[in-house]
Amino acid sequence: MSEQIRSTAAGEAAPKIRNGGDLVVETLEALGTTTVFGIPGQHALGLFDALRRSGLHFMSSRVENNAAFAADGYSRVSGKPAALFLSTGPGALTALPGLQEAYATSVPMVVVASQVPVSGLGGARRGMLHQLDEQRRAAIDVTKSQRTVTHHAAIPTAIESAWLEAMTNPRGPVWVEVPQDVLLAKTEIPPIRTANASPTPEGPRPELVWAAVQLLASAKRPAIVSGGGVRRAGAEKALLTLAEKLDAPVVCSTGGNSGFPVEHPLSMGSWVEDRAVTDLLADADVLLAVGTSLGEVTSNYFTLEPSGKLIHVDAEPRVLESNHPALGIACDAKAALEAFVSAYPSQPTEGRESGAERAAEARKAIVERLDGQDLAHERAFMDAIRAGIPDNVPTFWDMTIAAYWGWNCWDGRTGGFHSGQGAGGLGFAFPAALGGAVALAEKRGLKLSDVDAEFSVGGSERVVAVAGDGSAMYSISELATAVQHGIPVTWLIVDDGGYGILREYMVATFGQATHTELARPDFITLARAFGVEAQEVSVGDDAGYSELTDALRATFDASVTGPRVIVVKTHLEMFAMS
Repeated sequence: MSEQIRSTAAGEAAPKIRNGGDLVVETLEALGTTTVFGIPGQHALGLFDALRRSGLHFMSSRVENNAAFAADGYSRVSGKPAALFLSTGPGALTALPGLQEAYATSVPMVVVASQVPVSGLGGARRGMLHQLDEQRRAAIDVTKSQRTVTHHAAIPTAIESAWLEAMTNPRGPVWVEVPQDVLLAKTEIPPIRTANASPTPEGPRPELVWAAVQLLASAKRPAIVSGGGVRRAGAEKALLTLAEKLDAPVVCSTGGNSGFPVEHPLSMGSWVEDRAVTDLLADADVLLAVGTSLGEVTSNYFTLEPSGKLIHVDAEPRVLESNHPALGIACDAKAALEAFVSAYPSQPTEGRESGAERAAEARKAIVERLDGQDLAHERAFMDAIRAGIPDNVPTFWDMTIAAYWGWNCWDGRTGGFHSGQGAGGLGFAFPAALGGAVALAEKRGLKLSDVDAEFSVGGSERVVAVAGDGSAMYSISELATAVQHGIPVTWLIVDDGGYGILREYMVATFGQATHTELARPDFITLARAFGVEAQEVSVGDDAGYSELTDALRATFDASVTGPRVIVVKTHLEMFAMS
């Protein structure tokens, strides 16, 4: 049997009564799904009853938007599409901000939403519960495609097609909705056992590879911008090889953070918001931007103006040349970079300026700029977090000042850096970390159980979420999810009493902040009310930073299970952007 065909266990006796929900669940199992995310709902009961008869595990969130974030985090760590089950109307609509993040950052997902009965479709106003005129139209801007299935025979093909489309470049969430009566109706279709889980890979056009390599080989001052597409494609090794062949300085975008080794002589980290880096990129006679749109943040807020040739590689054709004229190559980052490496001439280019020296000058300028600002607290704070987390641990960051620092200065090492910067909505970090922890545990042979006993493990499966007090309130209910499933996530909440980054923006723009200050709970007491162990640590002028490092490290002890919360009450400021 082809490697593209996945099969569920054979020889099981088929249940006497199966329905449309079984066809959805069986197809997902055949595709390789192991865990489903979501929240039950009245119209979706056929889906959830079918889960009972399957080998799939279910992570029960408390808010649909958080379920979408959890599915997002699972997909980022596992590398395969996550399955998200939504109920009709309010349930489906509540998930849309989470799906916007997945869509913006090319995270594959199969979203199965229930619908009103078939007789209520097409805009008919029958007064049905949760009825919308055209539910799937609400998902147009946050999913790759949308389809409604109205009969059993179409369900397996629709789910398989959604999976393949989700994994086809550019990747992203795909929406399938099935009416309530179709999910509940008895089916005569035999159990689904096989499905094609692998899209046909597409490489770059040969003539474009040749043109790009000619430019790169002749460059005297090449430079590379490595975006999130490099990490999503697993192209880090090919990027390193090409950078060394070119002797080209490399900067990672915020989404591409840790796609290139921070300690490498050619690395400029992820400091895309520093003028020295922007100037180096602008001065390159050939600039290779791969897996990035060169969008607002990566271009240092559209101040980057390349003076030389630009080679722009991305799996999403719509971003190519969207901001600058370029040799555009619509292709997966790994396939493109490997093709460049293979075609690159063996003879070194004469007269090429030292990439390591150029990168070193940029790094020196970054440090000097930071040294010229009163940021010792912020830099020590970020160092303390990094020292407290093992190298191989995935981290998930909300839209908070700590994350804005992390975009630029965090060294993800072998664990990876994940933030909600694609759409920029609040509440991403903790639920995404829950999904990421599930995926990490599954990679190591563990499975999510309906109740915590099987999954409550410590040490090597733990991940970290970082949020502010404002963003934490978006997902505080998911502490119940973490407890129910025993998911090992350490949640670091930086409590500064409000929306810190918005406070900074408003003070800088208007001289004062308006409506950025927040009443918030005692996070320690609240966490303990959920049955979660929590502690507050101090940092700053009157306390060292070792307490924070030690508190983080302690959660990675093999004896520590389930979620943990650490609260730091402190005020962080942003570095001056230049």
